[in-house]
Amino acid sequence: MVTKTKSKKKQNKKTKSKTKKSSLLRRLFKACFVLGLWCAIALGLTLAWFGKDLPNITRKATFERRTAITVLANDGSVIARYGDHKGDNLTIDEIPIDLVNALLAIEDRRFYYHFGLDPLGIARAMFINAKSKRYVQGGSTITQQLAKNLFLTKERKLSRKIQEAMLAIWLEYELSKDEIIAAYLNRVYLGSGAYGVDAASRVYFDKSAIDLTLRESALIAGLLKAPSKYSPRSNPAAAEARTDVVMNSMRDAGFLKGQKIETIHIVKPAKKPIGNNTNRYFSDWIMEEISNIIGVPDKDLIIETTMDPQIQSSTAKIIAETIRSKGDGSGFSQGASIVMRSDGSVLAIVGGKNYGRSQFNRATKALRPPGSSFKPIVYLTALNNGWHPESLIMDEPITQGRYKPKNFGGKYHGEITLYEALTWSINTVSVNLAKDVGIGEVLSTARLLGIKADLEPDLSLALGSSGIPMIEMVSAYASIATGGLSVEPFGIVRIKDKEGKILYEYSSKGQHTQVISSYSVAELKEMMNSVVVNGTGQAANPGFFAAGKTGTSQEYRDAWFTGFSNQYIASVWYGNDDNSATKRLTGGSFPAQSWRKIIHAAHSDPSPSRYAHIKSKESGFEGFLARLLQRDFLDERPELSSGSYKENRHNSKSSYRLND
Repeated sequence: MVTKTKSKKKQNKKTKSKTKKSSLLRRLFKACFVLGLWCAIALGLTLAWFGKDLPNITRKATFERRTAITVLANDGSVIARYGDHKGDNLTIDEIPIDLVNALLAIEDRRFYYHFGLDPLGIARAMFINAKSKRYVQGGSTITQQLAKNLFLTKERKLSRKIQEAMLAIWLEYELSKDEIIAAYLNRVYLGSGAYGVDAASRVYFDKSAIDLTLRESALIAGLLKAPSKYSPRSNPAAAEARTDVVMNSMRDAGFLKGQKIETIHIVKPAKKPIGNNTNRYFSDWIMEEISNIIGVPDKDLIIETTMDPQIQSSTAKIIAETIRSKGDGSGFSQGASIVMRSDGSVLAIVGGKNYGRSQFNRATKALRPPGSSFKPIVYLTALNNGWHPESLIMDEPITQGRYKPKNFGGKYHGEITLYEALTWSINTVSVNLAKDVGIGEVLSTARLLGIKADLEPDLSLALGSSGIPMIEMVSAYASIATGGLSVEPFGIVRIKDKEGKILYEYSSKGQHTQVISSYSVAELKEMMNSVVVNGTGQAANPGFFAAGKTGTSQEYRDAWFTGFSNQYIASVWYGNDDNSATKRLTGGSFPAQSWRKIIHAAHSDPSPSRYAHIKSKESGFEGFLARLLQRDFLDERPELSSGSYKENRHNSKSSYRLND
């Protein structure tokens, strides 16, 4: 009996245990079901909310390329017309299979297997971006890119990305895979004013896309990432390198099996004389900005811009004449310049000496080390961290650490002030300041001032060793000119269709925020004015208030002058496309001289842009900013501009050899 009782108890325990487990599983399943149901409802509501506008959006779809775009200067004159390069709309059967394979290999290898979205591609892109700690790769499919080009702008908003995903799925339902590829290739922008692969083929190879060879197809596909950067007309070396990347991707994807890889014969543009064709550098920059604002154009457009024809023309002539008369003797063959107002409106872009011979825009695309013209960012960081213009620092050889730069001419002057050190561009001081505040702080200041380029986080950055586009340097100096406000360069004022309907209009609302202490910036402006009046930038002195900084990169490869007056910010660069050294050209020589001429011409402009400057009130900080923009700040700082300090720094000028 005892044994039977124990056995029954064990069985009861097992039964209860099973019952408990079963009950727990039921509760868990029920909880998961309820949670899943609520998630489905939430997802449905989200999709319904963002999808409410899709019927109207999809009715606007068009598979035709835009026909013509007219770009106007700020006085209404025509800068350039685009849209002449139009090819045929090709069917999928007419498009070379090599071109389709190149597109799939480099953009979307699982195109024929996904439903418009590629979860694996998105996951891979997220992993690579997280590993690289920066945006390296996107996860958009060809269908998503077509949806974006057809229906949406390129603004980076969550709502747009959700709508893009929904539209991609809709396109997959409405069209076959082959129709999606054909529609995409017939309308995508491929540089040099060409929309669609047939137009691009005629521009670059003078033949229909039907006749493209394997490597030519790879080159066309390679343009999708950055049409201007990889254009075989403006940057043949980059185009060849990009084509190799595409070919390798095709090989990895299994599309190449023993085919012969032939060479490419690119149609070179006809050589044109130096002249006003340089305004196309500005209009090409505008064309690249359009897609970021309204997406790929699908109708005739009129674009009103901030370009000032007089300033553009005078800047181009000054750059071209300097290269012609001084280039051979000083070992430089190219130049670039940008002129901008303090509100960010770009008045002139000269991307090279002759657009007809080279369309590569050195003012917006080239990554050239700015040399000592980066130093004001280091000094501003120091001023923002407790240093002052009259603070003393040792100018002596750097003996500790792996990085041991020397001063220009190998001379050192002992204890000096920050004011003097920037005036005469002392290298050791800039490096020691970067050590003191931390290179991370210098990087942060550069970012706040609008520099987005990749910057190497080491002490060589203090001497401007990292390549930075000129337009970003001008943006940073504009922030200094405006007392520490953020300034984003812009060139498009208004976009209209041929019926006069406004599709976009620039608004400065929310554009200019305080990013750096106005007091620290005011101190820096005084020091930068001394560079022009007493220091390395004396050749840039226009005879009225100006502040700026010279810059010369390692081995005299690049020579810069960037600065500002009360009305304009401008930059000038001279060097060589092959990065070869000049004949000891410095920023304080021809760049500074050209800058002075450009600023004089801008101040003499008979029809100045109505985008004159950032609007300021008469009191408070905004009143301070207005006064800062209207007169030499030296006169407003008697405690730093008088007495023994001022007398000492001016009297000691002759004892210093100028650095750059």
